[in-house]
Amino acid sequence: MNAHSHPQTALHHHSLALPRQQYRVVRLMRALGVLSRGELAQQLGYSRATVTGLVKDLLDRGIIHEVPSDHSTGGRRAKNLVFKADFASVLGVDMGATSVDIALANFRGDILLRHQEPIDVRDGPEPVLDRVVEIAQDLIRRAPGTGETLRSVGIGVPGPVDFLNGVLNVPPIMPGWERYPIRHKIQETFPHTTVVVDNDVNIMALGELRAGAGKGVDNFIFVKVGTGIGAGIVVGGEIYRGSTGSAGDIGHIQADRNGPVCHCGNIGCVEAMASGSALARQAVEAAQSGRSPILAQYLAAGAQLTAEHVGAAASAGDKAAMELIKTSGTLIGGVLAGVVNFFNPSLILIGGGVANIGTQFLATIRRGVLSRSLPLSTQHLRIDYSPMSEDAGVTGAVALALEHIFVGNL
Repeated sequence: MNAHSHPQTALHHHSLALPRQQYRVVRLMRALGVLSRGELAQQLGYSRATVTGLVKDLLDRGIIHEVPSDHSTGGRRAKNLVFKADFASVLGVDMGATSVDIALANFRGDILLRHQEPIDVRDGPEPVLDRVVEIAQDLIRRAPGTGETLRSVGIGVPGPVDFLNGVLNVPPIMPGWERYPIRHKIQETFPHTTVVVDNDVNIMALGELRAGAGKGVDNFIFVKVGTGIGAGIVVGGEIYRGSTGSAGDIGHIQADRNGPVCHCGNIGCVEAMASGSALARQAVEAAQSGRSPILAQYLAAGAQLTAEHVGAAASAGDKAAMELIKTSGTLIGGVLAGVVNFFNPSLILIGGGVANIGTQFLATIRRGVLSRSLPLSTQHLRIDYSPMSEDAGVTGAVALALEHIFVGNL
């Protein structure tokens, strides 16, 4: 199959149609959770009578149902509205460069089954997506009834995504994936589904927005520091993707005009100097030069050095490892300072594999941001590690799928 044999369009889906007002109710409940009719009317600016009619239609369709409220005012007990769990099922796929995490979830977003395993995206789209489909089919077989109600698949991939068309655009670490029709490939097996493809950092940000530290936060940034560096941007409670889907590609902001050549071809990108890949390369240099006795021991023992080794060495008091972390965090903090001055978020969450190397890394990033940002832009700024850790991606992929069941109304 060649990459251009199946046209990809924003309306190439199998969604369930909803009138716009009903869709607004569903979208609000997806963002805020359990709500009463009164709270819906207040949030949407509709009359109680209008909301009553909209709710009745959604109840009749089996999309929502009523549950008793926890709060009683002494009279007749009020009822809250929640999603009906078995109305639909969805798949969330969080694909990294070296692993995949797939979850089967119900319409409420509860994860029913989940599977993680190593993959290598460099093997190309056909074998990787064939394996994704196999795993998905196995999860569905193990959860009776979900195959008949499967409506949507959300997929996060580690590369720049043309969100409108659901394809990768010049992905630097994914040879063979350029403009590959991911949506069509998945729909060959699951023909009655909407398939939505997004950048992996955006789905991490969405996971935090819906179920993590970003819940209720209107403007924040999720920064993934792993093999590369990227950011998911939330503006006004929504993922901001930019005009072509490439917003947040902060890894290619220049951190040093005299720095190394990045794989993108430019000089001194922060990704080339401070990512997990860069730390691993610097760790080998420190070990081989004798500057880091502990990293040299790891290397001599046959270890393939990673950022985690740098963190372990630093925790053991290795000065060279501590200096590598300090340099990396300072470079990332300097880039984020420019982002903070421009965007003025209230929260920055740091995730990805390098987030596991310890508190010194986070402290250095904080210092880098605070030392170069304007006082007003950091007055209410919180910078922290992602509390969801590796769950952010698959949670966001499920949320992406859920939010596009009624995609025709977007």
